[in-house]
Amino acid sequence: MIIEATDSDFAALLKGVAPTNLRLVPDSVIAPPEVLQMLANLAGTIRTGFAPAAWLIVEDGELIGLCSVARLPEGGEVHIGYGVAPSRQGRGAATRAIADLLAWAGADPRVGLVSAETGADNVASQRVLERNGFVRTGERLDDEDGPLICWQAVTG
Repeated sequence: MIIEATDSDFAALLKGVAPTNLRLVPDSVIAPPEVLQMLANLAGTIRTGFAPAAWLIVEDGELIGLCSVARLPEGGEVHIGYGVAPSRQGRGAATRAIADLLAWAGADPRVGLVSAETGADNVASQRVLERNGFVRTGERLDDEDGPLICWQAVTG
């Protein structure tokens, strides 16, 4: 399931503790501190014009990943990014979380399209999107991340 992430959730994670009523994955980190800080800053910026801006991915009371809006939505398009703790990957959690996110998007009249990008070699993430009805719409080369595949899913 996904739960809207708040500033206090990110503050707790940056201190290395679980947000209220949740447990952290004991055997791997969800994201390195610099990534958590970047996501907290991004969510804070996006939240000024659009909310929710980030979600906690939770299974059985354990915080196992994060999903966020990656840039300020425009024209009904919400661009997302997501990640799951390495020790919890390959168990379907990302697929379930993205399904939950699409259910939210389908119920929100501001959202008509959800987009995402995956590394060209990140087959697992590509399968998550395919299982949720995303279609491949192109490719691009990113200076930091290299070759990326672009995806979209129509909501509503």
